[in-house]
Amino acid sequence: MGQLLNIVNPLHKRTSRDYISRMVDEKVYCMGVAKEYEADYWDGDRRFGYGGYNYDGRWSVVAAALIERFSLKDGCRILDFGCGKGFLLYEFKKLLPNAEVVGFDISKHAIENAKPEIKDSLFVADGREKLDFDDNSFDLVISLGVLHNFKNFELSFALTEIERIGKHKYIMTESFKNDQELFNLQCWALTCASFMMPDEWEWFFQQSGYTGDYEFIYFE
Repeated sequence: MGQLLNIVNPLHKRTSRDYISRMVDEKVYCMGVAKEYEADYWDGDRRFGYGGYNYDGRWSVVAAALIERFSLKDGCRILDFGCGKGFLLYEFKKLLPNAEVVGFDISKHAIENAKPEIKDSLFVADGREKLDFDDNSFDLVISLGVLHNFKNFELSFALTEIERIGKHKYIMTESFKNDQELFNLQCWALTCASFMMPDEWEWFFQQSGYTGDYEFIYFE
């Protein structure tokens, strides 16, 4: 298995969250809306998800860190598994103009409202299904904030696919280290289906044959 990284955490910690307010705000109803992954989730009220997923340039440091970590060169191929509006791929393309960036997301709204500079490289697909890519066809496959939304059997399948198509891999997922963080995560998460501690995630990676790098974000 790969290394535990610390690339997205600095961005994650910049956002403040009122856990109790979300939990008592018709959370079950809000979860149902969020799990449609459409306009309300991305650009509706904050109670349904992002509350307006607009770009402020924050993913530039993540792209730069991943390029350095995996020694990516211009002309490489990068796939974002659950790309949202494609903000991270946009930053990859700025730094590596001749790279081939590809992304998919289950959300039609996200793809239709993606960064126009890379929109033609994105498509709608479900990561719980087999991907139409050859083995080792990408120099890097990334998946940020997606896999914790899958049930266990779906997660195992997705990890196997990511391992199959990527020469290098990097996954970021939600986790918790103690009861307080579990409580906060359960209050905040609208779409999470797999609640696991870091050692459980690592066990799952090993069982699925995943050999790439990974990172956990916590709700402290």
